[in-house]
Amino acid sequence: MSNNRVWFVTGASKGLGLSLVKQLLAAGQQVAATSRRVEDLINAVGTDTENFLPLETDLVSEASVEAAIAKTVATFSRLDVVVNNAGYGIGGSIEELTDRETRDAFDVNVFGTLNVIRKAMPQLRAQQSGHIINISSIAGIAPATGWSIYGAAKHAVIGLTEVLAEDVKEFGIKVTVVAPGAFRTSFLTEESLTLAKHPNPAYTAIRSSHEKYKAMDGMQAGDPDKAAAAMIAIVNEQKPPVYLLLGSDAYERGMAKLELLKDAFKEKEALTRSTGF
Repeated sequence: MSNNRVWFVTGASKGLGLSLVKQLLAAGQQVAATSRRVEDLINAVGTDTENFLPLETDLVSEASVEAAIAKTVATFSRLDVVVNNAGYGIGGSIEELTDRETRDAFDVNVFGTLNVIRKAMPQLRAQQSGHIINISSIAGIAPATGWSIYGAAKHAVIGLTEVLAEDVKEFGIKVTVVAPGAFRTSFLTEESLTLAKHPNPAYTAIRSSHEKYKAMDGMQAGDPDKAAAAMIAIVNEQKPPVYLLLGSDAYERGMAKLELLKDAFKEKEALTRSTGF
């Protein structure tokens, strides 16, 4: 396949999505990008080119997603790379976060991703090609204190991606789940992060964790432009990875989780094996 591709990127008005869209357009790629407010997207990207299709899309609405995918294919005649980047952080204990707050987080972080995949798949299957990239988080592998709902949502993205990769490989479609660590974006600001509105003072460890993360804002070690370049690079690989960690912190946390699981499984090996007939 030529390196000239049609990309569909969600949550593209800020953060990693914005860095990715800017690099793609600078490289002459055709890009459809979504945001809840199209004017934010246009202002952020700051370009007027026939290669750029800004789309105001409600990812929680199947009809809105279907219309966005259809407009992309109608405009560019195909669809090559789908990047499910939209999402937001949510912090608090399970007790502190309401059912509505929890469901809203899953709607955007998980069900929005599922809607895009569901509506993009017919086009990708018809082409017998394509690459789906789902942005999870290192929190989906090794979540931290105070981020249970966020960790659960991002863990769900990892799980669905693992199986999706197997389900669609017969159609020539590649799938990658990306788990970034801390990158210097707006992720830790109020526009991208929801914290429990009624914190319970009993949860002292959670309050300390949240303060630590808020203090990191603007000081994160990860460069979003380099993260975007890494995602572009794997799309150009003949055999792209199913799993991609981004950031030294993500690598260290991921490897520590591997060791924790290995030790935990082996510790109870005898009990585990004792349960058969």
